[in-house]
Amino acid sequence: MTYNVHHANPPSKPDLIDIDAIANVIKRESPDLVALQEIDVNIGRSGRINQIKEIAGKAGYKSFHFSKAIDYNGGDYGVAILSRYPLSDMQTHKLPTDETTNGEHRVLSLVTVTLPGNKKIKFGSTHLDAQGKPTNRLLQAAEINRIASGVTLPLIISGDFNAVENSEVMQIIKSKFALTCNNCAPTIPQVNPTKTIDFIAFRPAGVFKIVSHKVIQEPYASDHLPVMAVF
Repeated sequence: MTYNVHHANPPSKPDLIDIDAIANVIKRESPDLVALQEIDVNIGRSGRINQIKEIAGKAGYKSFHFSKAIDYNGGDYGVAILSRYPLSDMQTHKLPTDETTNGEHRVLSLVTVTLPGNKKIKFGSTHLDAQGKPTNRLLQAAEINRIASGVTLPLIISGDFNAVENSEVMQIIKSKFALTCNNCAPTIPQVNPTKTIDFIAFRPAGVFKIVSHKVIQEPYASDHLPVMAVF
C-alpha cells in the first residue's frame, strides 16, 4: 500500500488529528508493506506524538522506519514504512532540490525486507516536490533512478509523486520501473477524485507478477486515497 496520510488530519475536520482513522484503513486492508507520506514525529500541530509509532501500534505492525525530510514546528516531518516482516539496511536518501525554487526538501526512504523463505526485496517510500513547476520533481525522479540502478535486489518504490501518469516526471520513473497500473484510477481529492499522483512502481518487471491493483475509496481519513497492489 501507499498512502499520503495528511499528517492524520481529516480534511473535513481541520483541527483534528485522527490516528485511529488512518490505522483503521491500513488494518482493514492488511497490506504486508506500507509506504506512508506526510508523517509527523513530535510536531506541535499533531500533539507532539510519534505518528509512525502510533500508527504501527494501532494497525498491528512491529516493524517500521521513519525518514525525516525536514524540521517542522519543533519536530520531524517526512515519510515512513510499515512492514509485517523484518527490516534491515534502513536508509534515508536525500533527493535534490534546486535551491532557487525555495522548494521543500524531499527524501527516499529505503529498506531491505526479509520475506518468508529468507527471500529479500527492497522497498521504498517517497514524496516528490509539490510546486507547480516540475523543476524539482524532474531532478528527484532522476535521482531515484540513479539510486535504483545500484540496487541488486527486486525493488518496489511507492509514494506520492505529485505528477500524473503521462507527465515527464513519470516518464523518467517509467524508464527504469514498471507501474502496477495503466490509465491508473484517480487518487485525489478524496471525494470525487479526478487526478492520479500516487503510484506503486517496481523493477525488474520480470521478477514480479501483478495480481491486482486498486484505489481504496476512503473519503474521510486523508486528502489522498490509498493505493493497494498485490504482487
